[in-house]
Amino acid sequence: MSLLLETSEERIAFEQAGALPAAKRFEDDAVDRADAGAEVSLLQTLGLQKSYGGLEAVANVDLRSRGRITGLIGPNGAGKTTLLNIISGVERAGSGRVLLNGRDISGLPIHARAAHGLVRTFQVSRELGRLTVLENLLLARPRQTGEKLFGLFARGARVRAEEEAGIEAARAALLRVNLWRLADAPAATLSGGQKKLLELTRALMLDPLLILLDEPAAGVALAMKNILVNTVRDLAAEGMSFLVVDHDLDVMATLCEHLYVMAAGRILTQGSFKQVIRDVRVIEAYLGLKP
Repeated sequence: MSLLLETSEERIAFEQAGALPAAKRFEDDAVDRADAGAEVSLLQTLGLQKSYGGLEAVANVDLRSRGRITGLIGPNGAGKTTLLNIISGVERAGSGRVLLNGRDISGLPIHARAAHGLVRTFQVSRELGRLTVLENLLLARPRQTGEKLFGLFARGARVRAEEEAGIEAARAALLRVNLWRLADAPAATLSGGQKKLLELTRALMLDPLLILLDEPAAGVALAMKNILVNTVRDLAAEGMSFLVVDHDLDVMATLCEHLYVMAAGRILTQGSFKQVIRDVRVIEAYLGLKP
């Protein structure tokens, strides 16, 4: 099961702890910081470090989202996926902090970070193959009354209304990526590119503030890649933010307003695509060439 999807018990526990929908979860704090004149990035990491035995996979990484679409590139083994794992809560850092809208979320588990608006997709798609495409999206929808036994029987009208709203939200998401026609097909029958699009639409069902995309274009046919790129750009224009990791430089050049380059667990440089791709250190570390 995708790590985007928490169990019903986890959802209930988090709701009881006072979780709020994405549209409201940081509203008051954002207003307070704006009044104070503070500039706060939606996502920021401070001194993140992660080692496996004697290997330092992530070494003192400071990163902040810039614009709506921030990119992260680097050679294989640079530490990019490990960094995404730490940011999303899949792994814990040895040291350092992760901030979302200025709030420290370093100690939160995956489902709590998702409830606060930070969700991700994976390099290898994690669809629920025996469920239909539509069911994959409906299962991702949080805070449903029907998840609780009392609500299921005592609030039938509310449950039905939420189910109808969920179907409409799923329909809108699938129409974005031309998958509504496959809504009743088992997810396992989708192509590799369609599964990547399914992962993205499933993330949208969680009402996110920020989506971490791990290799969204890897192994994807050109037609599917164009749909994915256009969808991300449209969502960014509507106010959603992304941190994208990918080896496809054409995709990164098209999408990203700002790029970070990692090598050997460290941030090598940052800037616009044109700036970083001309950097001698990037040519040597990322492209394996010496100018």
